[in-house]
Amino acid sequence: MIRIVFATLFSLLALGAKAHEVQSAIADFVTEEGLLKVEMQIGIEPLLAGIDLDGVTNTNETDKADQVDALRALDPEALTDRLDSALPDLLAKIGVTADGQPVALTVADTQVPPVGNVDLPRETTLHLTADLPQDAQTLEITWPRAYGSLILRQMGVEDGYTGYLDGGSSGPIAISGGSALNGLQTFLTYIPVGFEHILPMGLDHILFVLGLFFLSTHWRPLLWQISAFTLAHTVTLALGALGYVNIPGSIVEPIIAASIVYVAIENIVSDKLHQWRPLVIFVFGLLHGLGFASVLQEFGLPQDQFIAGLIGFNVGVEFGQLTVIAIAFLLVVLAQRVDKGLVDMRTGQVVYGVLALCFVALGWLMDGPGFVETMGAGATVFLWPLAGLSLLCLASATLIDHRHAYRRVVATPASLFIASIGAYWFVERVFL
Repeated sequence: MIRIVFATLFSLLALGAKAHEVQSAIADFVTEEGLLKVEMQIGIEPLLAGIDLDGVTNTNETDKADQVDALRALDPEALTDRLDSALPDLLAKIGVTADGQPVALTVADTQVPPVGNVDLPRETTLHLTADLPQDAQTLEITWPRAYGSLILRQMGVEDGYTGYLDGGSSGPIAISGGSALNGLQTFLTYIPVGFEHILPMGLDHILFVLGLFFLSTHWRPLLWQISAFTLAHTVTLALGALGYVNIPGSIVEPIIAASIVYVAIENIVSDKLHQWRPLVIFVFGLLHGLGFASVLQEFGLPQDQFIAGLIGFNVGVEFGQLTVIAIAFLLVVLAQRVDKGLVDMRTGQVVYGVLALCFVALGWLMDGPGFVETMGAGATVFLWPLAGLSLLCLASATLIDHRHAYRRVVATPASLFIASIGAYWFVERVFL
């Protein structure tokens, strides 16, 4: 049974590892001499394929992934030809008003990069313009949910607007500037950005945190590890966001995958917190912080509220990590108590049997576009691994006559699974 559970979980996450990531569009705009000028960087291929990106984190979650790959394989001239006919309809869904009056966006220029890895987004640059009414004072931009998320930034003025639109309106933006968020607004705005980078978007960070969790059933080792990891990624998150440290993702991402393998393998060979482990985790945390910083660099922290945004993002990341640990703890705590003889084994068997069935059923029943829109992936991706972990806990409760059943039947197989995914990612990020 354990082998079946492990194989199922590996298959699910291996599929997710190949996903074609969807990134936020970025639009910088200025107003001068009655003209709105927008420079937008956007992965245009999913929109050309007709994919509704609301809640989608990778195009492999849709039935049009092959069409996206085919579009990414087009040379710049061919894709530009496709854009020329499609852009008027695409732009018509982006609402722009000046002092409440609708204005129309037109295309001044398009720049399509050369063909690269079709598994990765290709950032097309659109130069857009719109004529503004005379003496217009405010702008309002409405971004369609079907186009994913947009990072909107006002340039060329003091206290310019910076916002994150996951569908909906920017609200009125003063053309002369002064629409920047205050400290509290910035702090609150960036908390969900940090949280979402862990849940549901940060699968590599989730596996690393779970690797820390499965070392021991005691809280003290976990506290030491989380403290070292938090301190480290906070340092490089700040340095990276400030631009003092900038290491290419081609270096950072494989090492993050290697960090997952390390913590998981050490869980298998030892159940004690060795003196060197917090130090090693601190070093790995520095690299994870650079991964977090890359998100902030893309998002764009407002310069006048930099500290508030940075703290808000970091708080969101911590909430995300603690949520992962809390979910894992709530799921395995009964198995730990059965292993210690504090709860009857039949209780553990019944509870985990019911949980496994519920997670499987909910994953099947809830799977669909609505769940994908909310969580960014299908329900089975989130709930069936929890069913697998429940089955491991069921096996642990059944094998209670074996010493340290929880470690042997739950923590060790789960760590082996985590190490396997990390090893796959390392090979993929270095050689594929």
